Amino acid sequence: MENLLNKESVKKVQEYIKKFDPKLKVMVLDTTAKTAQEAASSLRCEVGAIVKSLLFKAEGGFLICLIAGDRRCSLNKLKKILQKKDVSMADANEVKEHTGFSIGGVAPVAHATSLDVLVDTSLNRFQYIFAAAGHPNCVFKITYSELLKITKGSEKEITE
Repeated sequence: MENLLNKESVKKVQEYIKKFDPKLKVMVLDTTAKTAQEAASSLRCEVGAIVKSLLFKAEGGFLICLIAGDRRCSLNKLKKILQKKDVSMADANEVKEHTGFSIGGVAPVAHATSLDVLVDTSLNRFQYIFAAAGHPNCVFKITYSELLKITKGSEKEITE
């Protein structure tokens, strides 16, 4: 499993988070963290402490929403915040193209294209949160305030 740290997508995340804070590091999990539930089981933490990085399509553009693992993103709230009528989840090909990552390993940082980031305020109830690091078995641990800074994300209430 350690050779996962040599995968290009994981190295990209590792380099990005190290530039932000040299103490941040990618952890390799023994089991998959493709879903928030699987990640929480592997890390022995609450599902809500897992950051889901979701790509949305909004009238021709794309953005990333960072959501707590125990919440669902509200399309209605997103439409109001973005002031757009046509907002939907991106498909697997669009996720790969715009983030550079495959579903299950989408990191909140180091994307292939420049993306606006919305961070759901419900994540701030945890001292530490865990986000994917470019592969379904790789995550990194970060605080909510650090996540806002590293992603240059906007805090919004975007869950149901």
